[in-house]
Amino acid sequence: MKYEGVSKLLSAITGRQKSEEFPLLPLRELVIFPQTIVPLYISYKAGINAIEAAGKNNTRFFAVPFKVSPPAPVETPDLPVLYGLGAVVRMVQHLKLPDGSCRAVFHGEYRGRLLSLTRNGPCARVTVAPLELPEETKAPGPQRLALIRSVQKAFIRYAEYSRRVGTETLSMTDKTDDPEYLCNIIANALAVKTDKKVMLLDHTDTDRRLEFMLETLELENEILGIQKNISVKVRNRMEKNHREFILQEQLREINKELGNGRGQDEFAELEKAIRDRDPGEEVLLKTGKELARLRKLQPLSPEAGVLRGYLEWIADLPWKGAGDFASSPEMPDGGREEPAKAASLAAALAAAKDEGSRGAEILAAAERILEADHYGMEKAKERILEFIAVRELSGGESRPLKGPILCFVGPPGTGKTSLGKSVARALNRRFVRISLGGLRDEAEIRGHRKTYVGALPGKIIQSMRRAETVNPVFLLDEIDKLSSDFRGDPASALLEVLDPEQNNTFTDHYLEVPYDLSRVLFIATANSLHTVPFPLLDRMELIEIPGYGEREKLAIAKRFLIPKQLDENGLGNAAIRFEDDAILRIIRHWTMESGVRGLEREIARCARKLARRAVENGYIAGEIPAPKTINNYKKTVKPGDLEKLLGRRKYKQDLALIKEERVGVAYGLAWTETGGAILPVETKSYEGNGELIITGNLGDVMKESARTALSYLRSEQRGFRFLVKDIGKTDFHIHIPEGAIPKDGPSAGITLAASLLSTLCGKAPRAGIVMTGELTLTGRILPVGGLKEKILAAVRSGMDRVLLPAENREDWAELDKDIRSSIEADFIDSARDAFKLLFNETIYSPIKARGGNSKTLKRAPKKDS
Repeated sequence: MKYEGVSKLLSAITGRQKSEEFPLLPLRELVIFPQTIVPLYISYKAGINAIEAAGKNNTRFFAVPFKVSPPAPVETPDLPVLYGLGAVVRMVQHLKLPDGSCRAVFHGEYRGRLLSLTRNGPCARVTVAPLELPEETKAPGPQRLALIRSVQKAFIRYAEYSRRVGTETLSMTDKTDDPEYLCNIIANALAVKTDKKVMLLDHTDTDRRLEFMLETLELENEILGIQKNISVKVRNRMEKNHREFILQEQLREINKELGNGRGQDEFAELEKAIRDRDPGEEVLLKTGKELARLRKLQPLSPEAGVLRGYLEWIADLPWKGAGDFASSPEMPDGGREEPAKAASLAAALAAAKDEGSRGAEILAAAERILEADHYGMEKAKERILEFIAVRELSGGESRPLKGPILCFVGPPGTGKTSLGKSVARALNRRFVRISLGGLRDEAEIRGHRKTYVGALPGKIIQSMRRAETVNPVFLLDEIDKLSSDFRGDPASALLEVLDPEQNNTFTDHYLEVPYDLSRVLFIATANSLHTVPFPLLDRMELIEIPGYGEREKLAIAKRFLIPKQLDENGLGNAAIRFEDDAILRIIRHWTMESGVRGLEREIARCARKLARRAVENGYIAGEIPAPKTINNYKKTVKPGDLEKLLGRRKYKQDLALIKEERVGVAYGLAWTETGGAILPVETKSYEGNGELIITGNLGDVMKESARTALSYLRSEQRGFRFLVKDIGKTDFHIHIPEGAIPKDGPSAGITLAASLLSTLCGKAPRAGIVMTGELTLTGRILPVGGLKEKILAAVRSGMDRVLLPAENREDWAELDKDIRSSIEADFIDSARDAFKLLFNETIYSPIKARGGNSKTLKRAPKKDS
């Protein structure tokens, strides 16, 4: 249809300025546009009544859609349920069907607006005003032609996507240049909602109608393009899964025909692997149900992958059977042993000539391994040897024996973790380790339920699979560093693991079946017990690993650290020797620790400097005879060489300040997680209102100790010569230096009292004396803990004498002889015992104090001093 003809027709239509009355033809989810022919099947009452009332063809109706399709038949619709826009249509043909419905063909003539509705019999009549359209008197301009062509191209893409537009419709839209005809034909072919079509019917401005048509087409094209991409992806995935399923089935049938039995081989092998592990009836019942479910699932379905992974975990775990493994130079943790340390219990068994000597040989071999790997640590070694002895008397590994729950407590760098490895070697067992430092999630211990995506068992079960045995040595490192948050408390989850009465039925959330951990030897390590919950602490047997003295560090350096660092730095074959005085000087002036990590770092620095000098002097690696091979490199490290190798000293002992007698200054001892430390206490007094000021970042317990010391001295003031006339009108300021470091605990009570007494009497305590002990309100001295670390701190600081509570005498006797010989010890029962050693008689009043003179002052035997 050419533009001129349609223009004349539209001009005739738009010339209708007066409203007309027509029978109402309500439409359900349909809009008829002008210049289109639409066949309808009408089965609803209102439409049938309208056609029956007309009774003949060529009758004109006003076709208007319902806003919402009525749920029940409507005979005479009202204005609120109808749209206000529609089209005047002519019924070209109609046919009544036997069931009362009818088919009709309508031709749209022009658009109109509904003005009013009247009911006259079964068919309603409406008054309609034609939409006023602009008159087109000339051909369209470039802008409109561009819009028309854009709409035509967009409709072609829409037809390609939807595949519902006929070729005849495409041909009509492609050939026409008439915008109204183009919009009517495309709107009639679009599969959009009724309200969108009504909006296409409403526009009277031709350009605006074309723009709205273009926007609608582009939106539909974008939606259809996305749908097409999704459909392609889904179809490809389904085709791939279907293809793989068919190939799997064909392969299974081929294997059946060949006699390989591969049809159910995968499930049969998995079931056999689980049964060979002999996990128990409960586990077999659970895995049997899961296998039955797995057989019914598609091989590539997500649930099949989850079940397969779960069953593989069950099959890989050790459930029952031998716990020992054949010892070899290649240890299970990946570290290689030195040939000198290759002694094992297997060798001891081979050397035993009869059954009677078997236990003794095993015990002796275990003791040799522990002694070869670590220096000192007598308590820990004795406990392991006791366990081996009990195991042998109980029938060895053939009879299950509950593993102990040990906890090694000590400062960093004292060898707690490496001792766990030595215990595994001594017991001839596998060794596994997990670090608990910073662990916050309970699921890290108990695992996730397998319904979660990417679920795994907890670290306990993972480590048991890695150990491949039911009785490994299991090290829980840094148990005091556990944390907790909204995801749970890992320390509470460990309660079941570390309880010998419960861990034989440990249940991981992923496995959902009980697992026996009773034969595992659990060893936990901690630097401090303050952060370990009491219920968890109650389940463990505590073994203290104290810090090392100078002589112990010297022996460790000579036996372990120096050979290790020389070998790691390429000097293992060189003739390098460290003098004892040089090692002791490194210990005193380049380290300040209870362990040996810092000492090892300094020795490593020396080794690297020596290696550099060897290379600079032309020495090369190798064993070929040559004057410049590393085998011929010789060096003795003396004390005078240290500053060239290590630089200036890191720690300088201010002995002059410590040995100086100062009024109001006393020296105590403190225990920290990294070892012991000297605790200087300074006190000043001045006129005031009896206020006690305490500074130095002190805890509540230490502040209470200061108040207790002042109250005790006030109650005993008649026995001393105080320079202060009225303590109630004197303020005291107690300060403990290094205020950035928190301090707490009651063991500084006697030191606080000595500092206060020195200030009150104006007399300085004797120099070189350090003390520790809790002071009561009546002047008694109570015992303290961490004695070895405190004594080592006193020795490092150059103190001559230490005052200890009398009840710590047994702890003193357990210290190594070289530590006891480094400092003189006096044991005190009361504060007056300490004051007699710290001050001369001038501090005492001629009036005899209440309580009399103490007779409990005792000094350590001279042979230990």
